[in-house]
Amino acid sequence: MSRPISIDEIRQLSVAERLLLVEEIWDSISTDADSWSLTAEQEQELARRAAAHDASPDEGSSWDEIKAGLRSRS
Repeated sequence: MSRPISIDEIRQLSVAERLLLVEEIWDSISTDADSWSLTAEQEQELARRAAAHDASPDEGSSWDEIKAGLRSRS
């Protein structure tokens, strides 16, 4: 059995190694997707947002616009 890794050990990993770790963690979560579910409040919020989008699909910003805005800040 492997031992838990500390946050200090994670910080010592290269960016590439940390990205691989994140990928491994995400893969482990996605394979266990049946073991968790949304709360009633989360489902209501998702339904509210979907209805708002359906009512006004042109409002808001595209992903490309959001990325450009974030890049212009740095």
